[in-house]
Amino acid sequence: MLLAGLSGAVVGLLLTMFGGGGSVLATPLLIYLVGVRDPHVAIGTSAAAVSVNALMGLSAQARAGRVKWPCAIVFGIAGLVGSLSGAHLAKQVDGATLLAWFALAMALVGGSMLLPRRGEGDPSVRLNPGLVARLAPVGLLTGLAAGFFGIGGGFLIVPGLMAATGMTLAHAAASSLVSVALFGAATSASYAASGLVDWPVFAALVAGGAAGALIGVPAARRLAAHAEAARRLFALMVIATAAYVAWRALAG
Repeated sequence: MLLAGLSGAVVGLLLTMFGGGGSVLATPLLIYLVGVRDPHVAIGTSAAAVSVNALMGLSAQARAGRVKWPCAIVFGIAGLVGSLSGAHLAKQVDGATLLAWFALAMALVGGSMLLPRRGEGDPSVRLNPGLVARLAPVGLLTGLAAGFFGIGGGFLIVPGLMAATGMTLAHAAASSLVSVALFGAATSASYAASGLVDWPVFAALVAGGAAGALIGVPAARRLAAHAEAARRLFALMVIATAAYVAWRALAG
C-alpha cells in the first residue's frame, strides 16, 4: 500500500508539472514497483485512479472558465462508446501481448511530448452541426485507443479537440479532462465487472496522487523558467520506460 501511495504521488506530481502524459506511468509502476502481477488488474486499477484525478483537475479548470462544455461533452460521449469497446477487446488479449502494445502507446505519448506546442486557436469557438460531425468520429477513435491501452488518452484528446474545433491549447487541455474522466471511468467499470480492479491499491493511488499534486504546484512554478527542457527530459523518461516495458513483455 505504501508503494502504491508512492506511485500515486509520482504520477500526481508529474501530471501537475507536465500535464498530459503523466498518467501513462501508472501501469508500469503498479506492475514493476508495487508488484501487481496481472497486467489487466494494473490497467483496470490505474484507469480508475486516472478518472478520479481527472475529475479533480476538471473541477479546477471549470472554476477558471476554461472548459468548452458543449464540445467536450460531444467528444466525450462519442468516445465513451469507443472506450468500452477498447476495454472489452483488451481483456481478450493475454497479458504479455497487452503490455507490448501498451509499451507502443507509451512511446507514442513520449514522442508527442517532444513535438512543439502551438498555442494559437479560436478562444470563442462554438458548437455547431459541422463541428459535431468532426468531433464525434475523432472522439470515437480516441476513446477506442484509451480503452484498449487503459490510459487517460489526454495526449490524443488535446490535439483531437484542437484539430476538430480550432480551439486554443489552453481550452483543449481543460476540455480534455471531461473525456479523460469518462474514458477512465468506462474502462475501469469494464475491468471491475470482470473483477480486474484492486480497490485498496486504487485508494492508495488516489490518496498519493492528491499529495503529489499538492507538491507539484510549487515545483511547477520553480520549473517555469526551464519548462520546455524539463518536459523534454520527462518525455525521454517515458520513452525509456516504454522500451523497458517492451523488453520485459517480449522477454516473458
